[in-house]
Amino acid sequence: MRAPSLNVLGGDLESCSTNPVTGFFRDGRCNTGPMDQGLHTVCALMTAEFLAYSKYLGNDLSTPRPEYGFAGLKPGDQWCLCAGRFLQAHAEGVAPKIRLTSTHQRTLDVVDLAILQTYAAD
Repeated sequence: MRAPSLNVLGGDLESCSTNPVTGFFRDGRCNTGPMDQGLHTVCALMTAEFLAYSKYLGNDLSTPRPEYGFAGLKPGDQWCLCAGRFLQAHAEGVAPKIRLTSTHQRTLDVVDLAILQTYAAD
């Protein structure tokens, strides 16, 4: 079961990335539902700085993991981040740009829209 596919602006949730395929449901969108305890709802544009920060915190997104069909992320890739990790990166000054139209409305349970808007790439 999924939450309604709406973005933080109230419109239809747009695709985040199909290359690499992202999203909790691996559908290219930052959809969420009850099983997504990490709330993977923020469509972020990866930067070298954020990838290094995430790796430092124990979530290595840049190293390929072929056993999971994961090629590893590089700067410029778009990826559905956990809302809490985005907020943490914001507090540390390393949050990446995001696509508001591809960021799920459930993100607003964790991050204020005003904060999200400061990182808008769209």
